[in-house]
Amino acid sequence: MDYVILFLIGVFATAIGTIAGGGGLVNLPAMLLLGIPVHSAIAANKVSNTISSFSSFYYLYKEKKLTLRESFWIIPVSLIGGISGGFIALKISSEDMYVVAIGLLIFAFIASFIGKGDFSGDERMKVNGKSVTGLYAIGIYDGLFGPGQGTLMFYLFGYLKIGYIRAVGYVRLATFSSCFGAAITYISTGTVIWPVTIALMLGSLTGAQIGVRLASKLQPRFVKPILRVMTIALVVQMLV
Repeated sequence: MDYVILFLIGVFATAIGTIAGGGGLVNLPAMLLLGIPVHSAIAANKVSNTISSFSSFYYLYKEKKLTLRESFWIIPVSLIGGISGGFIALKISSEDMYVVAIGLLIFAFIASFIGKGDFSGDERMKVNGKSVTGLYAIGIYDGLFGPGQGTLMFYLFGYLKIGYIRAVGYVRLATFSSCFGAAITYISTGTVIWPVTIALMLGSLTGAQIGVRLASKLQPRFVKPILRVMTIALVVQMLV
């Protein structure tokens, strides 16, 4: 029965995460409530995210919503950011990481009312100071802590005037990149509980495909309100 619940958790969390980020709001607390050890829960999340995020990116690539030429460089930037964050995490207490996370999310929430980006733009992803610095910084945050990484990336792409459906693809590619290294680490240390991980992964794959199809039909004007709701929910969860 627990495996069915894990599958459903994966479906729901990843569908939400694909549309606006914040899937960790659902799956990590739910796995902990099921009695799964925290490190194994994180490991299951990283492994399933690696597979599901790539599947949603590949769907958009196959549908010609974006190209590798404009997006391939996201992989090394996010990967290096994630590795940097992992090293920094060794020197920062968990209490300080919560403060950093809440501060970043509140800043992004306020900036969303000031910024003009509304995901209706048609700018292409370009390698410049703003995009590289933003992706690297969020990659550090993902390696450092993680919750809200996808939501922060949506804010970044809105600021860069990237169209919503391409932003979804870029977020999923960056998530794949930052989770890939972590997944390998957890697998190599034997932290992964494979039956749990496979159940969550199958649900996440299903949720990713549902989420990316819903995102294709979502009007750009609704994206910022959804992001703001997810941001408030993430902040409340961390405070609690």
